[in-house]
Amino acid sequence: MLKLIMAVSGALLVFFLFAHAAGNLKIFVGETDFNHYAEWLRGLGTPLLPHGWFLWLQRGGLLVAIGLHIWAAAALTIRAKKARPVKYAHRPKIQGSYAARTMRWGGVIIVLFVIWHILDLTLGKVNPAGGDADPSARVIEGFAPERWYVTIFYVLAVVAVGFHLRHGIWSAVRTLGQQTTAGERRAKTIALVLSVILVAMYLSVPIAVTTGLVG
Repeated sequence: MLKLIMAVSGALLVFFLFAHAAGNLKIFVGETDFNHYAEWLRGLGTPLLPHGWFLWLQRGGLLVAIGLHIWAAAALTIRAKKARPVKYAHRPKIQGSYAARTMRWGGVIIVLFVIWHILDLTLGKVNPAGGDADPSARVIEGFAPERWYVTIFYVLAVVAVGFHLRHGIWSAVRTLGQQTTAGERRAKTIALVLSVILVAMYLSVPIAVTTGLVG
């Protein structure tokens, strides 16, 4: 059940990540189009919902998905430790991919990144343009050349997301029943391709702004 919760919550987060990344790419079309897209998101659900409520409901759902994902991961880790009560003086080195060995630390980095991302680009609390500025202005000011250290942090965090996603997709496919050799190879290939695409989509914006291609 815990693995299923991790798989389903992870799938929801992956869907959001790709949808969000696709929206971010509208900055290349122009600041006006990007701002129009941001305003369109705020207006989703009206008049059934008050203006802006859709985004807050979405954020609430994402927090629930993230919370369930972290809880399931922690519970599975505790369960695995309890299943190995005997401690060895010299524990053999576990073989596996970099992503598999660093899933937990990658998760911590991602959580910290999400907090910064919300404070910077969503609320504008740590953004030079401020919270009242247009979304495009917050993006351009947030990744300005003089804030290169923010871009570097963003790059490192997104790469961590890529590693996390690569292992997570493969693990979710196994959890949902695919355990043949050929199926695992396909799952690893798909996970790698999707991860590379997602990382490229997210990094294209800050790198373009920092290097002056946008802005």
